[in-house]
Amino acid sequence: MPSNRSKGEVINRDFLETRGKLLEVAAALDRIDRASRSGSETPDSRRAQLSQAIEALLEPGPGRAEAVQRIFSIEYDAKWVERFGMGE
Repeated sequence: MPSNRSKGEVINRDFLETRGKLLEVAAALDRIDRASRSGSETPDSRRAQLSQAIEALLEPGPGRAEAVQRIFSIEYDAKWVERFGMGE
């Protein structure tokens, strides 16, 4: 959605909240890495998804939110109701 706000206005409004969220992500990754060093665990695809999402954040321009959402999404399955027992 187009905005009438300037870049400076958006940064002024969102900077502290965005900074806090980035610090939360950094802390979570630190915890994962520390836990990974404690034993020999099998690779986890979710860690790979986190890495892909971080890479997507580094891409320029709009569209990052959609790219990250797609990384964490599963392909559409017309039979999901049957697979997950969500029928009548």
